[in-house]
Amino acid sequence: MSIRLTWLNAWLRAVVKPQMRRCADLGATRRVTERVASWIVREPRGLCMLGVALGDVPALSLRVGRTEPGRAILYLHGGGYIAGSPYMYRGLAGRLSKLSGVEVYVPDYRLAPEAPLPAALDDAEASFDALYQRGYDPENIVIAGDSAGGGLALSLLARLCARGVVPAGLIAFSPWTDLTCSGESLRSNARREALLPVERIGETVEQALGGHAANDPAVSPLFAEFRDPPPVLIQHSMTEILADDSLRMADRLRSFGAAVTVQSWPDAPHVWQFFDGRLPEAHDALEDAGRAARAMLNLPPR
Repeated sequence: MSIRLTWLNAWLRAVVKPQMRRCADLGATRRVTERVASWIVREPRGLCMLGVALGDVPALSLRVGRTEPGRAILYLHGGGYIAGSPYMYRGLAGRLSKLSGVEVYVPDYRLAPEAPLPAALDDAEASFDALYQRGYDPENIVIAGDSAGGGLALSLLARLCARGVVPAGLIAFSPWTDLTCSGESLRSNARREALLPVERIGETVEQALGGHAANDPAVSPLFAEFRDPPPVLIQHSMTEILADDSLRMADRLRSFGAAVTVQSWPDAPHVWQFFDGRLPEAHDALEDAGRAARAMLNLPPR
């Protein structure tokens, strides 16, 4: 473990996690999320960022340098379904584009509680379909996401598999896959988790669902079915409260025949990939993700 990761974990536990625990309302949660991201985000050099529309869903298109024609990554941002934005993710998405050589689209899907789940899933599906209308064949699109966005990516995958429209693959960073909150790591890792205060997860679930059933596969992909799924890469930390969401999701996918690669990091914060440009472990993880995306898209290594 690098000294930078040691310092980062200490800073998150001492400063950021308590701030998130103290957030009194949704507005405060969103402000803290955006403020912390503004401290962290480092855009890659040469980032080209354009506002686009994926059907009725606004989005950002991000690319660095020359990208492969006819290939795309659809990236669904995290934020517990109640916060986050494509602009907040410009650093991570831009670096993923640089490392994969593929253009990345980040839709601005609707957030709860103004638009409870499964509104975000409807927007994600509309975004995927819009890419198809733009000329990207399903087998030339990788779906990716982190945290809630990772769970959303997996819910989208289940919908697409049910339609017989299978993308090239899926990449998930620390996905939140079970809104019933039955994973044991929510309790066993509550103190070890560097970023997320487990005390707030019940409130977040209520806001995200707006009365929708937590065990509905449309919002908890851990309970979904996956017909003829593509390859999947899951990266997670063994010390985060959502560790079991990743591990149980991998087993669920394998039960449907998916080729799943799980990369378990020993002591990294939730979605540490966000810290690329500041943390070597983040760069290493995104390098693996970039290579995986190229392999899923049948592109040669760079």
